[in-house]
Formats: sequence, C-alpha cells, structure tokens
Amino acid sequence: MSIHDVKAVVRRFNEDVIERGDRAAFEELMAPDFVNRSAPPGAPADGESMWNTFANVLRPAIAGLIVTIHDQIAEGDKVTTRKSISGTHEGSLLGVEATGRPIHIDVIDIVRVEEGRYAEHWGVNTLSTVIANLKRGDPYNG
Repeated sequence: MSIHDVKAVVRRFNEDVIERGDRAAFEELMAPDFVNRSAPPGAPADGESMWNTFANVLRPAIAGLIVTIHDQIAEGDKVTTRKSISGTHEGSLLGVEATGRPIHIDVIDIVRVEEGRYAEHWGVNTLSTVIANLKRGDPYNG
C-alpha cells in the first residue's frame, strides 16, 4: 500500500468507526490479530476492547462526538495522527456523571496498517486529565 492508502485507512477508521460508530466499518478495518500496544497492563489489548472504548465509553458519554485530524504523517506501514475528540459531556464518562460541558480530548496515535487493516496501535491521550478536570469542575478539559 502507498503512504496515501495507509493514511486513508486511518482517516476512515477515525471518521466511520470513532465518529459515526459504524460496526461494519470496524469489522472491515480491524485485523483479526490486532494488538493495542497502549492497553494498560492486564487489560485486553484486542480489537474488541478498542470497539468497547468507542461504543460503550466515549460515544454514549459525548454527544455530537467529532474527530478532528490536525496532522497525519506516514512512513512505510505506520501512520501517526494528531487529533482531537470533542463534543458535549451528556452521559456518564468513566464514573463522572453528565455535566453538559464541552469535552476536548487530545490524542496522538500510531497505527500499523497491514493489508488495509489496523494491525497494531500505540497512543497517548488526555482523557485522564479531562476526567480529573470534570470532577473538579475546572473549565479546561483537554
């Protein structure tokens, strides 16, 4: 695959899977042996755990969820993306009840694409900071 092709796979995952919650797109884009290298120790690191994060944690809690890709850099079969996930906190998010406040989560991730599918993922995000700030009522949550 070309660099353009691997970037398109990652862009589609962000738009169709994370933003729109499209399970069929997830099945198409996730390799059966996918590994999330950023999963916490002892936590599941498979594709289904990634789906769970989007479908059962973020999407129910963040109304109007939008993924904005700010930068994307590709080399070989890896794509690095700097993005943000934003919306309104209208459902319980990791134990924090809805506040009605805007949410902004910054994310940088690296995805290895193999045969047009997500094979591996590494990432960092500001979700823990967002949660802490929501609990304190701080205005900045990103």
